Amino acid sequence: MKTERRDGKRTGRKGKSPDLPVITLLTDFGTADYFVGAVKGAILSVNPRAVIADITHEIAPQDIDAAAFTLLASYQTFPAGTIHVVVVDPGVGSTRRPIVVSAGKQFFVGPDNGVFSYIYDREPKYRTYHATKQEYFRQPTSTTFHGRDIFAPVAAALSTGVKPQAFGPSITEPVRLENSLMPVVQTNGRIEGRIIHIDRFGNCITNLTRDVLKGQPETLLIKEKQIGSFAEFFSEAGSANEPFGIWGSAGFLEIAINRGSAALMLGVKRGEPVVLQSA
Repeated sequence: MKTERRDGKRTGRKGKSPDLPVITLLTDFGTADYFVGAVKGAILSVNPRAVIADITHEIAPQDIDAAAFTLLASYQTFPAGTIHVVVVDPGVGSTRRPIVVSAGKQFFVGPDNGVFSYIYDREPKYRTYHATKQEYFRQPTSTTFHGRDIFAPVAAALSTGVKPQAFGPSITEPVRLENSLMPVVQTNGRIEGRIIHIDRFGNCITNLTRDVLKGQPETLLIKEKQIGSFAEFFSEAGSANEPFGIWGSAGFLEIAINRGSAALMLGVKRGEPVVLQSA
């Protein structure tokens, strides 16, 4: 039952204030400069009660692909209504569009440069809007810091109940990364995937999922190296020099080495093709 406070504001049960949506931040800003603090300040200036959570600020500078994966691996852990601000924006100040995306009962705010590609793949019923209404922007608006002056105040406005369509017109063809999240499944059971991310431990995360595989892996071929060993946890693998496959926490098949870097040992980078045969 909702009650009315003396100041006229409505509260939840037992006089508690209604929950506010979380606003997450994912950037390539690092933490040595003022950038992250300024973005938070811009959010709090619009909504002083905003709940802000940092996903990471250590994306490599301008690495849109890494930001896309990191967002994909983390967004579903947040509650419905969460607003994700992603600022990895090498095109800041250019003609690239600032956008608001509604997908999977959550919202995403950032540049239209492909950073939300994996969200589009995972949540096909998304809606994208071009943020053009300058009354929601911080003034004056810098041409080099849209994270503070556009994305932060737009996210804060969303957190106060402004609808995503209020920021501007709908977009039917947002920018996507060159490669889709989905692997290619051949009629003979051969599945052609790729490495979509390499984490700080050197584990090579592929775009192969249990749904696509529909069975236990048999052999995985990467850079002419055949991998036929699969483990349930990292220390299960005996040899420190032999790569193996493992289902990672993000839901993808990973190539790993016990207490070592699979990426270094195999000499592979993100984008490397992988081929898998199911049993």
